[in-house]
Amino acid sequence: MADTNTDTLDAPPPGSPLAQALARLTNQQKLGLMAAIAAIIAVMVGMLLWGQAPEYRVLYSNVSDRDGGAIIDSLQQMNVPYKFSEGGGAILIPSDKVPEVRLHLASQGLPKGGTVGFELMENQKFGTSQFLEQVNFQRALEGELSRSVQTLASVQNARVHLAIPKPTVFVKEQQKPSASVILTLHPGRALDAGQVSAIVHLISSSVPELSAKNVTLVDQNGTLLSAMRENGPELLDASQLKYLRQIEQDYIKRIEDILTPIVGASNVRAQVTADLDFSQSEQTAETYGPNQPPNEAAVRSQQTAESINATPNPAGVPGALSNQPPVPATAPIVTPASAVSAASAATTNSHKESTTNYEVDRTIRHTKLPVGAIKRISVAVVVNNRTVLDKKGVPSSKPLSDGEKEQITALVKEAMGYNAQRGDSLNVLNSAFTDDKEIVPELPWWKQPEMLALAKEALKYLLIAGVLILLILVVIRPAFKSLAPPEPEKPEEGTGEHGEGEEGAEGEAGADGQEGIHLSEEAKQHTASAYETKLQAVKQLAQQDPKIVAIVIKEWVNNE
Repeated sequence: MADTNTDTLDAPPPGSPLAQALARLTNQQKLGLMAAIAAIIAVMVGMLLWGQAPEYRVLYSNVSDRDGGAIIDSLQQMNVPYKFSEGGGAILIPSDKVPEVRLHLASQGLPKGGTVGFELMENQKFGTSQFLEQVNFQRALEGELSRSVQTLASVQNARVHLAIPKPTVFVKEQQKPSASVILTLHPGRALDAGQVSAIVHLISSSVPELSAKNVTLVDQNGTLLSAMRENGPELLDASQLKYLRQIEQDYIKRIEDILTPIVGASNVRAQVTADLDFSQSEQTAETYGPNQPPNEAAVRSQQTAESINATPNPAGVPGALSNQPPVPATAPIVTPASAVSAASAATTNSHKESTTNYEVDRTIRHTKLPVGAIKRISVAVVVNNRTVLDKKGVPSSKPLSDGEKEQITALVKEAMGYNAQRGDSLNVLNSAFTDDKEIVPELPWWKQPEMLALAKEALKYLLIAGVLILLILVVIRPAFKSLAPPEPEKPEEGTGEHGEGEEGAEGEAGADGQEGIHLSEEAKQHTASAYETKLQAVKQLAQQDPKIVAIVIKEWVNNE
């Protein structure tokens, strides 16, 4: 009877092999297996989602709260996923959507920045006072100037404060406007004198009657940048420095071009230092020459005046003859003596004046000296030694002769336009060049940026595959191995009837069940544990519902 109960408890329930395997597990083992399967599925889904997750890049950083809210609303309308960096200082979106989203937000005027411009004047309320309108206009003007300054490459942020006095009709009470600008520069950036002057003139040109002297420029460190403009005329601006470098490079190219055919392209080095005069000056001179002789001087004007007055003396007896018309004039060959005596008897007065004006010898000279004139040039030239071959064809270095040095010096002087009166200097040195050339190693193919990116992607998928294989080998395989029934070992031939020692005991134990089958220690422990579990379950069932146990025993008896 006991043997029949044991066989019935050990027999697997009918059904598929998986159902039979699951039936052999205890409740704790079933719960552990379900938890392991759930964990495996969760890990697999998580790894797949991580492998397919897009890479996020910064859309905008350091945006104000107002602009950040507007940007988030636009992203939600476009169904674009977003997240914030640590501290919420930047908005991140998928890298493949950054250009498209930036263009879309720019069409909406986002981000507007922390300042407001002339859009503040678009929503004017009815009944706004003149004072409030003036304040809004000043705020809008400050915002527009701040935006303009922020467009510079070195400027990260800018704030502009304008002090515009009230207009008045009294000249003594009139005040000039002033401006203060605070700049926040990018890390590692600095402004030179030319850029500072450009910002100052930009501010002064945007406000009526604002002088550049009344604009104060300060950076985030408290440095007064506008003080750089005090010595502005003495310093060289960017254009002057560019002109100076161009002059020096031109001279270097001239010298190297004329010496390259003689000594070779890699056997000559030249450096030029030019001293230029960038001062601006104009001269006006007016000189007068000495008086020239009348026959050589140019006549400007000449005036001549002459007057003759003749008064006849009275002659003859007045009477009838004097009242008769004159006799027709005749031209005798010989003047009568009476006529001569009559002419001499008349009184003659003459007056003659002559004025001559000569041109003054005057010279007016206006001279404007050129800007950037060359004051002095210093040239240094280094020439490599000649390379000669001996009888065996071995190259060796040989210095230049004195005659060759003199020829090179003369050529350089002609190329640079040497002027001793100007103070030019020239130094030509002949020396052997070193062959220490910096060899930049070429990166191997596995260190190329493209290969690194490909390896990064491959490593991600390999990591996913490795985790899956580890889960299969460590969790899934042992779990399914525990579900499979233990394989019986082949019977071993014993000595005597039942063998000696342990083999004889195993033969006796096999006589009650299956003869000739020898289980391993693990199989024995597993069978014993399963038997004890089933026995405890039957005992518990008998205590809870003895009627069922009685019915089962009754069926066993009837079957026998």
